[in-house]
Amino acid sequence: MINSSAVNRFVLTPAAAGPSGTAVIDAPSGRMASRAELADGVLRAAAALRHLGVQPEQRVMLVLADRPAFLHAFFGAMAIGAVPVPVSTMLTAKDYRFLLEDSRAVALLVSDLYTVEALPAAEGQPFLRHVLVDGGDADPWGTACTVARPLRPDEVFPATDDDTAFWLYTSGTTGFPKAAVHRHVDLGFLTDAYARRVLAMGPADRVYSVPKLFFAYGLGNAYFALGTGATLVLHDGRPTVEAVADHVERHGVTLFFAVPTFLAQTLGSDVDPAAFATVRQGITGGEPLPPDIGRRFLERFGVELLDGIGTTELGHIFISQRPGRVRPGATGWPVDGFDIELRADDGSLVADGEPGNLWVAGESVTTGYWRRTDLNRRVFQGRFLATGDTFVHNDDGSYTYLGRNDDMIKAGGIWVSPSEVEACIVELEEVAVAAVVGATDADGLTKPKAFVIPAPAGAGLAPGELEARVQAHVKARLAPFKYPRWVEVRAELPMTATGKIKRYLLRD
Repeated sequence: MINSSAVNRFVLTPAAAGPSGTAVIDAPSGRMASRAELADGVLRAAAALRHLGVQPEQRVMLVLADRPAFLHAFFGAMAIGAVPVPVSTMLTAKDYRFLLEDSRAVALLVSDLYTVEALPAAEGQPFLRHVLVDGGDADPWGTACTVARPLRPDEVFPATDDDTAFWLYTSGTTGFPKAAVHRHVDLGFLTDAYARRVLAMGPADRVYSVPKLFFAYGLGNAYFALGTGATLVLHDGRPTVEAVADHVERHGVTLFFAVPTFLAQTLGSDVDPAAFATVRQGITGGEPLPPDIGRRFLERFGVELLDGIGTTELGHIFISQRPGRVRPGATGWPVDGFDIELRADDGSLVADGEPGNLWVAGESVTTGYWRRTDLNRRVFQGRFLATGDTFVHNDDGSYTYLGRNDDMIKAGGIWVSPSEVEACIVELEEVAVAAVVGATDADGLTKPKAFVIPAPAGAGLAPGELEARVQAHVKARLAPFKYPRWVEVRAELPMTATGKIKRYLLRD
């Protein structure tokens, strides 16, 4: 029987083929880890977990910084048939307690940066047996690693395509997080479909991801690099514009992954365009890319941005723009291997040009949510996943995102897409970030309301001036019923750990 473990494809086979090739660079220090060193770290982590008695299919929760130790633990758990569960490093003890209880993890691996919140959550857990702390050194798991010999490559758990490889919890924008279950085959499918065919990622590339490894977007960017022979550049700190620009320039990054909010912050900074001189392609996801941000980023930094949409349930991007073929405002075209359908609420197919609920089928669709039977029965329709997003199919075959199904606003009997209004608002140089939700007026009717974070150009305006400019701009650019009846200026907006705006909190 062929061992289909992702550990073989992404770690052991590359190490055997080119042991001295650089696998990972620590961006702040410049330390490099070869493919052989990465494989050794993975096999040592696997041995440590096996020594502690962790069994196949048991969960291992990872609250880990973007360091090589994350990759060691992620693939190390898989190497013994266990299931790594990366979770956000930006949570509270209450959140970690819920995740440990829900996942029934038997081991918790946590970086020293996050022990203040993570360790108290471990107290009194009925299933948790072991807590290991990564101190950022070369042998992070302490005596567990020194006592156990490294796992041999031929001892890697004999996984099939259908064996569970890892879980990822959704960001929980509409309620409690839920774990999407992914198989070993998903990693290879996504790497071939997106990294190779869309981005042409290969050994000459250096990959940098602003989204962190606990996020499906960031995690995919990491194993894409490992699975294509590229070099992964990691940063375990907060992704400030200045730090990221320095890393990109210093390490000659060629593929730059970000989210629109970060790109807007970069445009509002004084970063030298030369910092991005080596970048051959920018990629953005996590939220819709406003056309104006894409245009301005290309003009200033010379980097074309490919928008796309991916979900935790699908593993990574499944609709994407293409290099040299960007349709501003559209999300893009289906990635090979994914089937897309737009359906009405009654399940019937909608006509081109009409908004519809997005259904997606493909090899990497999650096998289901852990212990969420009612939800599974709602969102899985045969081989299709009903994503909860609203899209429209354009005449050139591309798709345009209109919003989450529950984010759409019906104003005066006409549907309004929040993302369309948000994209219009951030065309203003005075606005850094915008979020639009439905709010009720004195008559109980729903109308658009905007929340904005000022850019430096808007920070010094007189009270009420920025609000008036936002309203006037939208009125001039969009249909009258789409303009925000109210504009609220804020210093920050509620965000998920992965950088998405929590519109439900703004509606509340």
